[in-house]
Amino acid sequence: MMGPLGHGDRRSAIAEDALLADALLGGGLPAAAEYHLGAAGQAYHLDEVALRHLRHARTAAPGHAAVLIAFYRFYFYKGRLADALDVARLCLAKAAQDNHLSPDWRQVTAVDADFGSYDSQLPRFFLFTLKGYAYLQMRLGNLDEGLAAVLKLLELDPTDKVGAEVLLNVIQRMGQDDHD
Repeated sequence: MMGPLGHGDRRSAIAEDALLADALLGGGLPAAAEYHLGAAGQAYHLDEVALRHLRHARTAAPGHAAVLIAFYRFYFYKGRLADALDVARLCLAKAAQDNHLSPDWRQVTAVDADFGSYDSQLPRFFLFTLKGYAYLQMRLGNLDEGLAAVLKLLELDPTDKVGAEVLLNVIQRMGQDDHD
């Protein structure tokens, strides 16, 4: 969720990520939502048109992970980080609910889900969502909240399959001189 995970243009990434999320996170995406997610990707360069399609997708599939991820990616790529953070919070709530976790990520423990298995899709969705949340908090200057989320990630995923250590290193380097 954090940002560009591969190559290709942003427009297709939004539609592809949404469809991938649909396949990984339970399917059930109505045809109308799928259509509007694809149309949003095609209209990426036209903000209002793309957002209108995203809203239609949300109407067709309210609360669906594919739609939430599409909104997140749109806002992230457009540099609307506060909006992306709002969506990340919705994704965290959905991931917690889908994994039968506490709605407060701070209360989640390593034994609450199969966080150690990279193949466990729902726990992985929770971890990547929390990573995106941590990253956005850091980018928006909320370093204490970002650090707390990074430390929670490392607690839940001590082998660091999602790459939280990178964010921890960034926080630790902040404020230090770049002298060698």
